[in-house]
Amino acid sequence: MIVDCTTRPSEARAQALRFSVLGWSAWSPDRETRSAWRRWAGAPEAAGEDAQPTALPPMLRRRLSKFGQKLVGVASDCAAGLPAGRYVLSTRHGEFNRALATLDAIEADGLPSPTDFSMSIHHALLGLLSIHSVNRLGHTALSAGWDSFANGLLEAAACVAERPQEPVVLIHADEPLPGDYAVFGQADEAALPLAMAVCLGGPRHSAPGSAPADDILFSVAPAPAGVAASPSMALDFLRFVLSRAPNARSVGRRLQWMCRRAV
Repeated sequence: MIVDCTTRPSEARAQALRFSVLGWSAWSPDRETRSAWRRWAGAPEAAGEDAQPTALPPMLRRRLSKFGQKLVGVASDCAAGLPAGRYVLSTRHGEFNRALATLDAIEADGLPSPTDFSMSIHHALLGLLSIHSVNRLGHTALSAGWDSFANGLLEAAACVAERPQEPVVLIHADEPLPGDYAVFGQADEAALPLAMAVCLGGPRHSAPGSAPADDILFSVAPAPAGVAASPSMALDFLRFVLSRAPNARSVGRRLQWMCRRAV
């Protein structure tokens, strides 16, 4: 199935993309363990989930900012033990501090740091992650303002629909804008910094006589008039996944994004 996400929301039709969730990982300053995230979501804790995150090699850590380390860390933990798949990154600001440092250096008539310059684009972190994981399957990075996560989920779900046998690791990460740029931030930045990753796989259609597969149906429709945008679409989805709620809805600027369990 294809989600019709045209430029005019009045024409969007709520057709559903179907996928399963193979794994997840998340980090924020207030919730650094899986148990903490499960408590936040009101979900039962699972034994043995709070093992130490996979340590990144020193050479890789040196090239990454603290933000980059969290992003690569959650992606690596999410994909551990799963078949290799594509990466999709959704982020509004990306490595904004590196971009700002580059601009400050140019303004001061100096030479910008080669590392800051090369790592300031959104694709750079995925490039390092691909090298670190020896993953040649490609990646996509996108930024769509308030709806960045929802569009990232749409991209990842569409990739799964095209190649159900190939997992897709959706990574979402952002941090608050610094200094004078904070005035350009938006309401959902109260939840930042945040780094999370969810691995999507093909539908697990149940065999006759077996228990229903816990697949997710993802669809999009026009946003209802007069309804405020959701504070954090990424956290809405993660809470839905962990709490095993039957459905969830996030409202964006022009569209609403809906998930329900295919049971």
